[in-house]
Amino acid sequence: MDSTPLSNLHFVFIPLMAPGHLLPMVDMAKMLARRKVKVSIVTTPLNSIHFQASIDREIQSGSPIQILHVQFPWAEAGIPKGCESQDTLPSMNLLYNFNVALNLLQHPIEELLQNQSPFPSCIVSDKNFLCVADVADKLNVPRIIFDGTSCFSLLCCHSLNKNKVHQAVSYDEKFVVPGLPHKIELRRSQLPGIFYPGTDLKLQAFREAIGEAAKKAYGIMANSFEELEAEYVEEYERVTGQKVWCVGPVSLCNKDDTEKALRSKRNSNDESKYVKWLDSWPERSVIYVCLGSQNRATPEQLIEVGLGLEATKRPFIWVLRGAYRREEMEKWLLEEGFEERVKGRGILIKGWVAQVLILSHRAIGAFLTHCGWNSTLEGICGGVPLVSYPLYAEQFLNEKFVVQVVESGVSAGAETVVRLGDEFKSRVEVTRDNVRDSIEKVMGEGKEKDVIRERARNYADMASKTIQEGGSSYNNMSLLIEDIVRLKMSQQKATPNAFLD
Repeated sequence: MDSTPLSNLHFVFIPLMAPGHLLPMVDMAKMLARRKVKVSIVTTPLNSIHFQASIDREIQSGSPIQILHVQFPWAEAGIPKGCESQDTLPSMNLLYNFNVALNLLQHPIEELLQNQSPFPSCIVSDKNFLCVADVADKLNVPRIIFDGTSCFSLLCCHSLNKNKVHQAVSYDEKFVVPGLPHKIELRRSQLPGIFYPGTDLKLQAFREAIGEAAKKAYGIMANSFEELEAEYVEEYERVTGQKVWCVGPVSLCNKDDTEKALRSKRNSNDESKYVKWLDSWPERSVIYVCLGSQNRATPEQLIEVGLGLEATKRPFIWVLRGAYRREEMEKWLLEEGFEERVKGRGILIKGWVAQVLILSHRAIGAFLTHCGWNSTLEGICGGVPLVSYPLYAEQFLNEKFVVQVVESGVSAGAETVVRLGDEFKSRVEVTRDNVRDSIEKVMGEGKEKDVIRERARNYADMASKTIQEGGSSYNNMSLLIEDIVRLKMSQQKATPNAFLD
């Protein structure tokens, strides 16, 4: 690395405009910049507001990191002004328009990067930001994708794409996913949307194009750590021939309470009052509940969650973000007096909250989660058992990983993916009794429950060590830097005018 100083390297991160995709990529960018490599994050001004304070803190500490802005083409794509993130779209019917807007950003991103100094050495982009593949090709810069899921999920999907065993069974019939280190059974009803085309041909074509572009990437940066899923990392690399750098859990780069609170400021919630409330409860006594930033649970399903929490007689924090048919849920809360009934032992947060800050608190004893990968990993880092309530995307795969592979959680009993646009057709699968009983399985008394809790704490210890100097994720970040240095040097030798600073 001596002949190519780190100061001559420039990594450009281009995250998808959606909280679950953007936040881990910002964390990755911060971790890389702390290694004294120049890092730029490309996003829109409206999206950067949410993490600007976090980046300002990094700059003040000496990290060579910056935010580069492109204007979101909302008018050209037919999207209301101010809706520059997936979670702010007034309707999921505008998802196709959102993808159109992303593709319209290709030329502005190209112009922006062509004028950077040093010239970009590597582009790290969300795999769903499809036009970046063309940007990287045009600029002759290696592209690494951020997938946002686990290597377990990646291997499952690769196996199903190759073997297509799911096509030989009925919608509710179980089948074994071939080629995995563990025996994993699934139903077609639990598979991500890519395996269930439906009637939206444009969306399906977009998903297929993403898959093809991902195959051509130089490699994958994964928000995971080898101690958690080493067999799946190794097998995925073997069967695909693609490089994988596990550099997580990236949320752990936010070490103190201030960093955790600044990670994303999406509303005016005062996290200090929730921390103070948690301080008043015994260790491992509080249930934390959040079903994701783009919740597809119906009011009927959420009501069962609420009544199940009430039935536990335990303290809880329940985050209600932008839910489907939100007005109906608000009406139920008001008319039934739910908040008044649980006053003192239950807090409802309507909006965004610093989840990493809450999950790291000693009072949290269980996490009822939709099993998005970010939340799953953040729960693992918190050392708490997970109660899984998957809703869509690859969340049922994550549930299998937690319950059957890692064995640090239990299922609440969901069986069917809530398909995009089909929310109104979904039935209540997880009752109040399911919620109460599954929480009791990890928070009650008994040897088996103690084993789950101990296993969760052990994984949290592993996670904290892996990003420290000498840990596997720390070393993988070093290997990634070295790999790009070697690639840059080889391209300079082949074409002496390339990558001129």
